[in-house]
Amino acid sequence: MRAHRILTTGYNGAPRGVAHCTEVGCTLIGEHCLRATHAEANAVVQGALHGVSLQDATAYCTHQPCVNCSKLLISAGVTRIVYDQPYPDAVASQLLAEAGVALVAFSTLEGVRG
Repeated sequence: MRAHRILTTGYNGAPRGVAHCTEVGCTLIGEHCLRATHAEANAVVQGALHGVSLQDATAYCTHQPCVNCSKLLISAGVTRIVYDQPYPDAVASQLLAEAGVALVAFSTLEGVRG
């Protein structure tokens, strides 16, 4: 989001043209599905596919991004990430801080009731 406008959206799921996990089952390693792409990555890809810059944008996420999604958001130029649920990834937090990307819990935003 930039200037109160939605730039892209993303979802957790299989890449375009690949059967979704609900159709063929998940390919799990530990608790992570290797078939699925995270919503943050899909939002960055959507911007690239349609020529929408995410420079200086805010990403709104259900969970604090993992390290791989954090790297993509940093490289895409996102400057702020607002999330609802924490995700324990110290490396992601460190990279975001080093890149100067603000990481904001949704519950701390003014006007939000908990």
